[in-house]
Amino acid sequence: MSGQLLRSTVNVSGMTLVSRLLGFVRDMVIARYFGAGAGADAFFVAFKIPNFLRRLFAEGAFSQAFVPVLSEYRANKSHAEVQQLVGRVSGALGAVLLGVTALAIVAAPVLVTIFAPGFLRYEDKFALTVSMLRITFPYLLFISLTALAAGILNSYGRFAIPAVTPVLLNICLIVATVGLAPHMDQPVVALAWGVFIAGIAQLALQIPSLSKIKLLPRPRLVRDDEGVRKIGRLMLPAIFGSSVAQINLLFDTLIASFLVTGSVSWLYYSDRLVEFPLGVFGIALATVILPSLSRHHARAAQQNFADILDWALRWVLVIGLPATLGLLILAGPMLATLFQYGEFSEHDVRMASRSLMAYAAGLLPFILVKVMATGFYSRQDTRTPVRIAVVAMISNMVLNVILVFPLAHAGLALATSISSLVNAGLLYRGLRRQQVYRPRPGWRPLAVRVIAANAVMVAVLLFGVGDIDSWFGLDWTRRALKLAALLVLGAASYFAVWWLLGGRLQDLAKAADEDVS
Repeated sequence: MSGQLLRSTVNVSGMTLVSRLLGFVRDMVIARYFGAGAGADAFFVAFKIPNFLRRLFAEGAFSQAFVPVLSEYRANKSHAEVQQLVGRVSGALGAVLLGVTALAIVAAPVLVTIFAPGFLRYEDKFALTVSMLRITFPYLLFISLTALAAGILNSYGRFAIPAVTPVLLNICLIVATVGLAPHMDQPVVALAWGVFIAGIAQLALQIPSLSKIKLLPRPRLVRDDEGVRKIGRLMLPAIFGSSVAQINLLFDTLIASFLVTGSVSWLYYSDRLVEFPLGVFGIALATVILPSLSRHHARAAQQNFADILDWALRWVLVIGLPATLGLLILAGPMLATLFQYGEFSEHDVRMASRSLMAYAAGLLPFILVKVMATGFYSRQDTRTPVRIAVVAMISNMVLNVILVFPLAHAGLALATSISSLVNAGLLYRGLRRQQVYRPRPGWRPLAVRVIAANAVMVAVLLFGVGDIDSWFGLDWTRRALKLAALLVLGAASYFAVWWLLGGRLQDLAKAADEDVS
């Protein structure tokens, strides 16, 4: 299995890498045209609300509930019954989303008041956010149906199309910024229309692949379907269990709306850089192992189940820890290289780097939560992550209040990171207590190699990075070349030391044995 899982993870990571790189281009364009002012703050809130609900319901609770049930149907029932489940789930999901979207468009002022109450002090900023939210909110409908399609394709080992789909959002926002914004009375509103169009495009991209496996949904509304009821029961607690990080981020935005103008944007750009390694590696890894874990649970193959979790956690340590340390050290240079042009000032770089370092401290826990949560959801256990998520959420809220006063927006980011660490620790303890996860031999030498390799990498990066003022004096080409050189040197020093101490990627690739077909 591990070879197949590793290939699938690499493929998904590669597709996600393309999307994330294009996402950086998108953010560079947005930063250049709109900076971190009132218009940018308004758009980020108008986009964050449906995007938050997307991650909460579509990619969070719904996917975590739908994929295990679909895997169970695939393992134990006929293809016709799987087709019936897909049709009825799509009908129920579509009906609910249509109602929610219509209600949200009408109640947009209420939603903005709830999610960004600080905007009430600025009449124009509040009105602009409401206007854009009415355009962006239907994105939730389209992208949730896209998540349904992605869940089907992932369960059948078709990871490429779902992984590359986010590219369309980035393309639409870039085109909207460069091509549409100059022709509008309020240029920033073009971004909202870019989001709307992207939702339709992303859903349309799934259709050919679904047709090939004969699972293109034919929506049906059936009140008492067993599979739909089961997914619904699993979804309710999973809303909290799978998406506590998103709830924490949104709570950050709520408090940040009361801080100085620019705070929402600084947190956004910081979060975008943390999302890069999280998406390219963490979410890709969790996406690939979820169907496999679900099938092993359905077949009562508990040893294989535990081996897959162990395999995934070893990769988290080997890749996640150096990514965390690298992001901490290179926070300012990355922001300066990617965003410090046009309307995005040196002051914005300094402020955003504070929150980026705080978010970066939580990168490893963020990845661990994504991976370990699959150990519960694949077994259709949504209650345990809920209890853990409630503890983590309360921790985040308390820490937000404590840290926002001395650290402003960076305190909000740090609170999110600490609460994710709490979440990860409790998830790990739960997996061990339930005897679902049993570490395989070899963790101690692996940890020694990784720690030593990271120590060398950190020394190399600290020696070469310099202070942030030296980066401001460089043009974009020299910034990019210097940053690329540091990334290459850091990675090379890390893997060289790891290899000299006996670490071998092929050993990690043999940590489990299962067929993901």
